[in-house]
Amino acid sequence: MTRPHLLYTAWSFPPSRAGGVYRALATVNAFVDAGWDVTVLTVPRSIFVDSTGADFRLEEQVRPGVVVVRDEPNVPAYQNDIGRWPWSRARHTELFKLADLRRDFLHFPEPNYGRWRPSLERAAERIHREHRVDLAIGTANPHVDFIPGWHLHRRFGVPYVMDYRDAWQLDVFTGRKLITALPIVDRWEARLMADAAEIWFVNEPIRQWHEAKHPESASRMKVVANGFEEYGDSLAVPVRPGRDAGLVFGYIGTITDKVPFRELVDGWAIARERGGDMATARLELRGYLGHFGTVSERLQADLDRARGLGITYAGPVSKADIARAYEGFDALVLALGTGRYVTSGKVYEYAATGLPIAAIHDPGNAATDVLKGTPVHVPIDAVTPAAIATALEETARMAASQTVEERRAAQNAAARYSRTAQLAPRIDALRP
Repeated sequence: MTRPHLLYTAWSFPPSRAGGVYRALATVNAFVDAGWDVTVLTVPRSIFVDSTGADFRLEEQVRPGVVVVRDEPNVPAYQNDIGRWPWSRARHTELFKLADLRRDFLHFPEPNYGRWRPSLERAAERIHREHRVDLAIGTANPHVDFIPGWHLHRRFGVPYVMDYRDAWQLDVFTGRKLITALPIVDRWEARLMADAAEIWFVNEPIRQWHEAKHPESASRMKVVANGFEEYGDSLAVPVRPGRDAGLVFGYIGTITDKVPFRELVDGWAIARERGGDMATARLELRGYLGHFGTVSERLQADLDRARGLGITYAGPVSKADIARAYEGFDALVLALGTGRYVTSGKVYEYAATGLPIAAIHDPGNAATDVLKGTPVHVPIDAVTPAAIATALEETARMAASQTVEERRAAQNAAARYSRTAQLAPRIDALRP
C-alpha cells in the first residue's frame, strides 16, 4: 500500500529554538508514526545558528526518513553580515527598511516574510512533481507558511490545513487587533480559509475569535491544543528525595517583559519573609532570556535583585534533556503574560509532571482552562505580590506533603494533554 505524503511548511524547524518549533516537530513526527511520508519545507539552518538561536539536540528528535527541504527566504532582518549589506541599507537603515516593505507587500501582506511567497510556491511545485503530495499543512507564524498548501490546492487540488500557533490579526495579550491587521490581511485570511480542509487553533478562545471574524469557515475550525511531548525520558517525574532539606521551585520557559517577573520576585520576597516552607525554598529559572537572547534593563535589574532571595538563573535547557530538569524540582511556577487568549505550550508539560503548580498569571488566561480542577493547580486571583505570595505558600505546603500516589494521580489526569492525543484524531480524519 502506498504511504500518503505530507508537505509540512514551517519557518521554525530544528535546529530552531523558538517556541513554535516544538509543535512543528511533534506534528511531523506524529504523521511519520501514523504511516505517512513527510517532507518539511523550511529555512536554512544558518538563520537559527547565526541569528535567532539554535538547539542542536532537537535535530536528533526528527524521525528517520523525514525529508527536509531548506529554502532561502532572503529576509533582511536575518542577514547579520553587515559587510554584505548594500550601501543604502548600511547608511540609512530605517529608510531602507521602510522602502523594502514594498518587496513583501508586492507578493503577500506580511512584513519581512511576504517576499518568500514566490520561492515557496516554486519549491512546493517541485516537491509535488517529485513525490505527489496528498496533504499540505502550513504552521504560522509567519503566515506566508500557509501559501504552499493554498498554491498546491489551486494548481493540483491538494487538500491543505492552516495551523495557527498564533493569530494573524489578534494580539493575544491585549485582545485587540494588531497594527498589521490591514484590510488586505483580512481579505487574504478569508481567501486562504475559504478552501482549507481544516483550520487549527491552539485554544478555544482564539478559535471563537476567528469564528466571529470568518463565520463562513467556522465549520472547519478545530482546536488542536499544544499538548506535551516526551523525548526519551518520561515527564512523569518521581517525588524528589531530599525535599525536607529545602524545597526547589522551578520555572522553565522564555522570560520576556510580558512575564510578570517583577511581581513574582516581590511575591517571593514576601513569602520568604513570612517563614514556613518558603523560608528555605529556592527558585531555579531555566530557559532563554528574551526571544532573541537580549535582556531588557528592567529584567536584568529584577534578576540581580532576585539572586539575593534564593532565585537563580541556570540557563537554557534542551527539550531533549527537559525531563531531567523537572526531576530536580518539587514545585513549578507558571508565570505568563496576561491575556484571555494566552495558553502557552508549557502549561501542558507542567501538568504532565504532576508537580504542584503556582499559576502566576491572570486567572482569565486560557491556561486556566487547562489546569482548573486539577489537584495540583494553585491559582491567584490577581497578579499582585500579595496574591502571588499566598499562592507560593500554598504551593510549598502542597509540595512538602505530596505523596507518591498523589503525584501519580496528577500525572494520570494530565495524560489527555499529550501531543499524540491531540493530533491522532486529526491525522485519522485527514488520511486520504
